[in-house]
Amino acid sequence: MERGSGCRHGWRIILALLVSVAVLPVIAVGASPDQPPNIVLLMADDLGINDLGCYGRAEHVTPALDRFAATGTRYTAATAAASVCSPSRVALLTGVHPARANLTTFLPGRSDRASHKLLPPVIEQSLPAAIPTLAERLALAGYRSHFVGKWHLGGAGALPTDRGFATAASGRANPGPESPEGAKGEQRQATDAARIIAEQIRDHHDEPFLLVVGFDSPHVPLAAPAAEIAAHAGAFNPTYATLVSKLDEAVGKILTALDEAGIADTTLVAFTSDNGGLHVPEIGDPPPTFNAPFRAGKGFLYDGGLRVPLIVRFPRGAEAGRVVAARVSTGDLTPTICRLAGIAAPEPADFHDLADAALPSAGNDRPFFWHQPHNTNQGGRPAGAIRLGDWKLVEHFEDGSLELFHTGDDVGETTDRSAAEPARVADLRGRLEAWRRSVSAKGMTANPRFDPAAWQSCHAGIDVSRLPAAATAAEMVAPLAAWRKAMDDDDAGPPATRNGFIRLLAKDATVAGEKLCYEPQPEKDTLGYWVNAADRAWWDFRLDEPGRYRVTVLQGCGAGQGGSTVELNTGASALEFTVKETGHFQRFVPRAVGTLDLPAGNVRLVVTPLEKKAAAVMDLRSVMLERID
Repeated sequence: MERGSGCRHGWRIILALLVSVAVLPVIAVGASPDQPPNIVLLMADDLGINDLGCYGRAEHVTPALDRFAATGTRYTAATAAASVCSPSRVALLTGVHPARANLTTFLPGRSDRASHKLLPPVIEQSLPAAIPTLAERLALAGYRSHFVGKWHLGGAGALPTDRGFATAASGRANPGPESPEGAKGEQRQATDAARIIAEQIRDHHDEPFLLVVGFDSPHVPLAAPAAEIAAHAGAFNPTYATLVSKLDEAVGKILTALDEAGIADTTLVAFTSDNGGLHVPEIGDPPPTFNAPFRAGKGFLYDGGLRVPLIVRFPRGAEAGRVVAARVSTGDLTPTICRLAGIAAPEPADFHDLADAALPSAGNDRPFFWHQPHNTNQGGRPAGAIRLGDWKLVEHFEDGSLELFHTGDDVGETTDRSAAEPARVADLRGRLEAWRRSVSAKGMTANPRFDPAAWQSCHAGIDVSRLPAAATAAEMVAPLAAWRKAMDDDDAGPPATRNGFIRLLAKDATVAGEKLCYEPQPEKDTLGYWVNAADRAWWDFRLDEPGRYRVTVLQGCGAGQGGSTVELNTGASALEFTVKETGHFQRFVPRAVGTLDLPAGNVRLVVTPLEKKAAAVMDLRSVMLERID
């Protein structure tokens, strides 16, 4: 406690010094620093990109938010900084990327299971004290801050009132379908917000304020008044449609409170969601929504899991009625608010001022990054992603495979273009790895208790990232029942002594030879310069039990360089494979090359070229061993 408090005080001193010397230019959007606006941030929980009428969902009734969009700026290509809640909230409330904060999944996180090939890193269990919240930053400009609803960034010592908020009102997340508080507590949250606005104007009218409302709606479990569900009977999921309608009603009450207080014109109001909509069944509910034309949903790094509604009404009617197609992030709200309040934005700058989205070049040269070293409850597997312009690369951590999409031509991310664009794959993957190192992103480790059968039950029978929506949510329950049961199986797996999955990384290899070496550059991260057939590499490791293992190599090979023959040998058993061209030495492709029988005790796995066909043998990033006996 004392240490955390000291860190926060230290940040305040540093920020105060920054503010005292900073000269911040006034950009056309919004109020000037000498007249700081009030700030109201409204965040829905799991609301999808097309769940509002103003985003094209005709079956969802959202008049308040539709009117709000008409008076504000609606962003059509906004993304969250994560595909699940807690890390997304890190970005929104701090302007710091969740990978830099080492808070990269929901708290407390998914338990380790037999179906997981890789184990996640140990993450922070609360927002780190050394990272200032928006409330702590705005205090330097005289703001009084308030929080209502879902926090989900830690408990004792890290609650809103520990992190710069003068008041906090939480309440119950699920009061019941017929509760006057709202089935998800949204009506009580709106009442609390309206009360805070009135009290702020009455008792602290000379102070600007920040009000953050974290709605628990429309997150599962789904519940709504029975009579109103009947009124939405024609919707894909009538209960969900009702929840969206009641959320809209709650937002309308808060907007009305600003009007009645006479401060709507001097208040920045932003409405968004923490991640994409949930498109699969979870905790007994049928799929709440669908995100078409975007792929997948919550828990995935495809756009259905990342794209969110974002509507911002800037002070004094600036940009009213505008629709912005440039790519932005919900993390951009913090530097935008800091500029309007006249204080320094977070450094290093993980996110950008929304005013930059108005520039002609917006979205063409700004990279966006995601880091998800976790399996998710929705079926998402560990991955990272980068978007640069219309191109998006997804790197799957389990096997190192890389997918490339041109999202301008292929908004559904249906066609992998990595084979046709190997140089672009190498460039984007290098940028992604360099960024991970720059933010000290945490990696994963092999799961010794891995059970291939459990993985197959979750991921081999059906790819839920490509799941099409049926006519109704109810129709999707039965076909997904076996998948949902497998996903919910929390068995930790066989004993660790079974060594179910082993990953041998290039950086850990021992190298013998004239040219072969480990190349540590992010665009390389590989065993390279394999130009001499006599050069070889090996890994030493220990097994508690003997076993048979399926072997996968993650190899790259430039055009015209394929055909070399390579042997993997443990002394007890060996296999050979022929190197295949991948179009670029840094476009790595996982290849299953056979099986090896490994003895118990100390094992040395040696990689030796038997025949070199061209200028170089290959680049090798890793060897993966999956137990199959």
